[in-house]
Amino acid sequence: MAASDVEIGEFASEGSQKMLNHNEVAMSKDFGKSVIVVGSTSESLNSDHLNGPNSDLSCHSDDDANKAVDFDEDGADYDSDDYMYDDDDDDENDYLSMQAQFDDVDLPPGVEASFSWLKDPAPGVNTQAGPSSLNIYDPTNGENHAAATSSSTVLTWAGATVKEQEEKEQEGKEDQVLRNFQNFKRFDTVDDFADHHFNSGFSGQQVSPTKTWAKKIQEEWKILENNLPDTIYVRVYETRMDLLRAIIVGPAGTPYHDGLFVFDILFPPAYPDVPPMVYYYSGGLRINPNLYDCGKVCLSLLNTWTGKGNEKWIPKQSTMLQVLVSIQALILNAHPYFNEPGYAKSKDSATGRTKSKEYNENVFILSLKTMIYTLRKPPKYFEDFVAGHFHLRAHDILSACKAYMEGAEIGSVAKGNVLTEAGTSHRSEFKEAVARMMNGLVNHFVRNGSKDCEQFRLPC
Repeated sequence: MAASDVEIGEFASEGSQKMLNHNEVAMSKDFGKSVIVVGSTSESLNSDHLNGPNSDLSCHSDDDANKAVDFDEDGADYDSDDYMYDDDDDDENDYLSMQAQFDDVDLPPGVEASFSWLKDPAPGVNTQAGPSSLNIYDPTNGENHAAATSSSTVLTWAGATVKEQEEKEQEGKEDQVLRNFQNFKRFDTVDDFADHHFNSGFSGQQVSPTKTWAKKIQEEWKILENNLPDTIYVRVYETRMDLLRAIIVGPAGTPYHDGLFVFDILFPPAYPDVPPMVYYYSGGLRINPNLYDCGKVCLSLLNTWTGKGNEKWIPKQSTMLQVLVSIQALILNAHPYFNEPGYAKSKDSATGRTKSKEYNENVFILSLKTMIYTLRKPPKYFEDFVAGHFHLRAHDILSACKAYMEGAEIGSVAKGNVLTEAGTSHRSEFKEAVARMMNGLVNHFVRNGSKDCEQFRLPC
């Protein structure tokens, strides 16, 4: 909202005319069948129209901009089921099933149920574990010899073999997850756009794209492919050049660190004379004054907030890369409380700092919930990236939770290390909320294949 936009330099030199092979092929083969979806050309494409009451991104209330997190909620924002807790209580179910068998036995008073494994051995039976009758063939003399192996040893060996096999299979899965993550491209073209927020287009009417519009989108693709930072990942669609999807990694030093934030983008028919439309997958959570729970992204570069000069969209200068970098740098910042209009003037006051710290506590809890939501429901074509990201970052995320519960400043933990000494005091509600989420995080990270997470599990 009040965030000003950064200027991004020219990313693609005029002499660089080379396009990726797959982009050239997509354009040559699919330009004729590529479509964009537009509405009436008589309507204005200003920011009021794009984000007005009839827009998918319109919101009806700003009253919740600074509501505190309800620390009693455990994640029911996403689903009717309680995803914060592990419901795989197989051992308890097995016990209850066995107990039911005892309860169903109908015997007279004073008579006990008879089970073979509880009987005393018959007189004269040797109860000591002796050598088994297992014979081993000796190729040197062609004879069989009794193996002095007890039955308990055989069972132990068999159990160990099964465990080793399971461990090997798990290691193989982990290796595959890491390989997929390492091979994941920051920019790529894909096909299926069915789950995209703007899959029905601008207003539902399909028309063939103009050559000028298509050329501009090609240029945007080239800029993104060559200049994306290693914390922003993009997928574009061969047969729907008007659509784009991006994942932004939360920056270190902020309450959003290690989180993944998903955005769907639409290039309108009048692009680049008007800015792109951007939708944020909030999961119903308001994690920032500029990111509404209805999906609206409030940024002057998108003409969804006031701005001056270069802060607003400039048709012949602004780019899609600039939008993504601005979201990461200006919205997902270390002190998002001051993004709210009018709050920036209290930045240097004791009251402002206290309010900002409390806001960061709320935001970190919501960011943890967003992590779980994204891990459980990764966006299409980003499944490998999401699995690999949280596989590698699980230990760092849990270390940060532990450090914040012990008093470290939110955002001061990077790669599991506290960068500033602990000493700040957090509200008891915040500590309790983090504690309640720890075991849920451990469960989800372990299921995702992360190791060394059990050490962070808290007693119930």
